[in-house]
Amino acid sequence: MSQLIEVKVPDIGDYNDVPVIEIHVKVGDTIAVEDALVTLESDKATMDVPSSAAGVVKEIKVALGDKVSEGAVVVVLEAAATATAAVATASIPAPAQTSPAAVASAPVSGGVVEVKVPDIGDYNDVPVIEIHVKVGDTIAVEDALVTLESDKATMDVPSSAAGVVKEIKVALGDKVSEGTVVVILEGAGGASVAAVAPVVAPAAALAPVAVAAPAPVATPASAPAAGPAVAASKTAHASPSVRKFARELGVDIGLVKGTGIKGRITPDDVRGFIKSVMTGQVALAGAAAPAAGSGVGLDLLPWPKVDFAKFGDIESQPLSRIKKISGANLSRNWVMIPHVTVNEDADVTELEQFRVQMNKEYEKQGVKFSMLAFIIKAVVQALKKFPEFNASLDGDNLILKKYYHIGFAADTPNGLMVPVLKDADKKGVAQIAAEMSELAKQAREGKLKPADMSGGCFTISSLGGIGGTSFTPIINAPEVAILGVMKSAMKPVWNGQAFEPRLMCPLCLSFDHRVIDGAAAARFNAYLASILADFRRVLM
Repeated sequence: MSQLIEVKVPDIGDYNDVPVIEIHVKVGDTIAVEDALVTLESDKATMDVPSSAAGVVKEIKVALGDKVSEGAVVVVLEAAATATAAVATASIPAPAQTSPAAVASAPVSGGVVEVKVPDIGDYNDVPVIEIHVKVGDTIAVEDALVTLESDKATMDVPSSAAGVVKEIKVALGDKVSEGTVVVILEGAGGASVAAVAPVVAPAAALAPVAVAAPAPVATPASAPAAGPAVAASKTAHASPSVRKFARELGVDIGLVKGTGIKGRITPDDVRGFIKSVMTGQVALAGAAAPAAGSGVGLDLLPWPKVDFAKFGDIESQPLSRIKKISGANLSRNWVMIPHVTVNEDADVTELEQFRVQMNKEYEKQGVKFSMLAFIIKAVVQALKKFPEFNASLDGDNLILKKYYHIGFAADTPNGLMVPVLKDADKKGVAQIAAEMSELAKQAREGKLKPADMSGGCFTISSLGGIGGTSFTPIINAPEVAILGVMKSAMKPVWNGQAFEPRLMCPLCLSFDHRVIDGAAAARFNAYLASILADFRRVLM
C-alpha cells in the first residue's frame, strides 16, 4: 500500500511570492530526500527547494513563472507506507532580513574594524569560493568581500563598513559561519554599520571598467590564459545545484550554453555539453586543437608556455584588478562583435580658437574646456540624427535608446576606466566639461562607483593628448559603436584655389557590422565632422 505526500516550500525567510524559474523533476521521476525539486529566484537570492521525502513524483503543483511562498505545495509524491518518514526540511538560505541590532562589524581599536559574516540563516561551515578584495583595496559599504556557496545557494558577503583592507582572514575553501571574521579594515573609524544580508550574485557582470565588468559574460578569446573563462564561470546563469553538478563532473559552467528560461543552464545542458565534448563537436579551451580550424567554435591553439627567465633577467608584475576585468571584457567584445572601423578628418580650426577663447572667459570659474567636451556635445547631435548608433543588440531585436549617456575612457594608474556622463543632451558644454573633470578625477583616485560606469549608450576613447594618427577602438558591449579621437595636427587643405593650413582632428569610428553598415557609419562620421567644423550646427 502506498500513500501520497505533499512536499511544500519550507521556511524561506521573510520572502513571499517568489517566482519559480526552474523545475528539476517530472511526473514519474523517482527522487530521494534533499533532491532539488524547483529553483526559486527573488531579487536577492537563487534558492533550490529540496524534497523532504523520498518517492515517485505523482503530480507537479507549480509551473514556471508561478509565485510561491512558505507552505505552497510543490509536488505530490507517492511512497510506500513503510518507507515514509518525516524528514525535517532545512531552511533555505534566502538572504534573511537582519535586524538593526544585528551588527557584522565590530571596532577593534581606533580606526580598525572587523567585518564578520552576517546572519546567513541556519547554515554553518559554508565554503568560501571567491575572494573579491586584496590587502590595500579601498572598499565602500556593501562592496562584495567574498562569495560563499552552500549546496542550496550562492551568496555574496557585503562589507558592513568602509575603509582600506588591512588583513584578509579567510582563504579560498575555508568554511565560515555567522560571526566569522572575513576582513579587517583600517581607516573606517568606529563607524561600523548594521550588516546587510548576503546578496546572491547569479549573473551580474562587474561594473564596466574600460568597457564595464562583466559586463556581460566573458568568453574565451585571444586574452592570456583563462581569464575570460573564469569570468564566464562566475556569471553563468545557473542555479547552485547545477553549478555543483557541473563541478562534480569537471565541467566549466561558463562554457555551457543554457536552454532554460531566460537562458538558464539546466542539468541536461551540462550533460549535453559533456556529450558534445566526447564526440568531438566542441573543443575544450586549452585542449590540443587541430592545425586548421574545423569551423566549430574558435579552435584556438593553447596559449604558449614559455620560461622567460632562461633567456635573461625578468620581473613579474601582477595585473591590476581593473586590467584583469577589462582584459576579459575586451577579449570577448573583440571576438564576438564583427568590428569595422571608418576614419574621417574633422577640420577643428575654428573650434580650437573658440575653445581657447572659452578657457580664458571661464578661467575664474575654474572650468577648463577640453576638445573632448565639444566632441561629446557633437556626438549627441549625431546620435539623434542616426539613432541606430544609440542602440544595443538584444537577440534578434535592436533596442533604441531615448536617452544619451556618453562614456569616455579615462587613463588611470591602475588601467583604463570608462566613467559615464549621464544625460549629455540636457547639458551645455560648460557643464559637460565640469562633470568630465570631476569624473576623471574620481577615476584616477579610484573613487568611481559602479553607477558612475553603467548605463552608457556610446563611448569615446580619446588619445588626443598623447599622439598617433589612427587606431581601432574596441566596442564597449552592449553598445554598437565607439569613437576614437586622435591628436589634431596642422595639414595643408585645398580650399578650391590654394592649399591652406588647417587643424585636422582624426576620427576613428568602430561599429558593429551586425547592426550598422559601412555607408551609415561613413555618413555618421561625415556628419560629426561637419558639426565640429562649424559648431553652430549643434543648434540645428
